[in-house]
Amino acid sequence: MDTQDEPRSLAVRTGTRKDYEHRLTWVKPSFLWMMYRCGWGEKKDQETVLAIEVEREGFDWALGRACLSHYDPDEHGDREVWRRELKGAPARVQWDPERDLLLRALPYRSLQLGLAGEASRRYADEWTVSVTDVTPLAHEVRARVRSGDLAGAAALLPRERPYPAPGGTPGLGRVSRGACSNA
Repeated sequence: MDTQDEPRSLAVRTGTRKDYEHRLTWVKPSFLWMMYRCGWGEKKDQETVLAIEVEREGFDWALGRACLSHYDPDEHGDREVWRRELKGAPARVQWDPERDLLLRALPYRSLQLGLAGEASRRYADEWTVSVTDVTPLAHEVRARVRSGDLAGAAALLPRERPYPAPGGTPGLGRVSRGACSNA
């Protein structure tokens, strides 16, 4: 089994690739936000950190069919309209504060994309290009942060760049203006 098959096999065994009919799968494109969420891979049931590369076409498909995960009167004139949209949407968007190496909130937001039903199935069966276990990287970055070697930790971070989200991405206008208030 090569290194690409091992994490994919782990994902299959733990249900993350076929359990899409019954749960929401959250895609977190930011490494440091993921470290915040999983506690550097130390939180219970979050000890394995996988980097999953997906096709851009699939990611954009999900963004184009997403609904905000929370009610926003500027985007949804009526709370009931939002509830209906959310219930029928195959994806939902949430904007959370990005994190620094000490996992402190930064003044700008990072996208979290929740996938359900068709979107989750397509993510697992069609859009996934590769799965890589980055748990050792998470632990090494954490170790350097804890030892005070922030420059060394920063040098290990995966290269990330802003994603040019397609027009119509829920909440994008508010985030771009810095007006997003959900935390």
